[in-house]
Amino acid sequence: MHRPDSAASRLGELDLPSVIGHRGAAGVAPENTLGGLRRASALGCRWVEFDVRLTADRELILFHDDRLERTTDSCGNVGALPSSAIRCCDAGAWFDASFAGERVPTLAEAIELLSELGLGANVELKSQRGNAIQTGMAAADLLARLWPQHLPRPLISSFSPDTLEAARYRAPTMARGLLLRGAGGRWRRAEALGCATVNADHRFLRPAVVAQIRNAGYSVLAYTVNEPARARELFAWGVCSVFSDVPHMILAQMPPGLPQSNATPPPLLAGSARREALM
Repeated sequence: MHRPDSAASRLGELDLPSVIGHRGAAGVAPENTLGGLRRASALGCRWVEFDVRLTADRELILFHDDRLERTTDSCGNVGALPSSAIRCCDAGAWFDASFAGERVPTLAEAIELLSELGLGANVELKSQRGNAIQTGMAAADLLARLWPQHLPRPLISSFSPDTLEAARYRAPTMARGLLLRGAGGRWRRAEALGCATVNADHRFLRPAVVAQIRNAGYSVLAYTVNEPARARELFAWGVCSVFSDVPHMILAQMPPGLPQSNATPPPLLAGSARREALM
């Protein structure tokens, strides 16, 4: 199937690798921190994924949850606090004492570090009630302004159609990915949103669903995959990339012949080739 604004026409610009560090490398470093991005690079990642949301004063920061408690030494609703208050939090000690003093970084700081490390990124946009459009517009504006030319073009993803539509309005040529928990038939919304990828929970993917999505012109990205055997199975089905908390473990057991970069979706395997890839 061909569309003038097709996903396939933009995948080459994305230069997607087979393994993407999830929230940096969340299994071995505090998630969504600069230390986590550095650790992902040291583990061999070419791309990382991290979460971005707005503070009360409209600062874009790297943070997953609505609230601070799980990953900092403070408490409160992220969207109700100014960035100055959030930046005082320790975002590393909860994970390990060696990361004590890690701060919640801004998106601008993360981009600067990505430039130094040579890392591409999937920027997942998190929004709270009432700020989905503002989040999409602010993130797209900042990425368009600050993204280094020497890095692979970024991928913006979100569960929120409103956020993706706002990002598309402000940066129409920037690649977008539709995030889904269960793929089902909901992946078809990707066309209306002009998305390049469908990013789905690996637990709900099946070979037939992966084939349907790929045949429609999208690459399938699967989260969060921490078992090498499961990664091999997903690659055999035609999944382009997996997000992993332990990317080094997946990279160490990549299927023979699978490229590190999947700028275009890998071919579906059948028969003996598929069985071999699963071994």
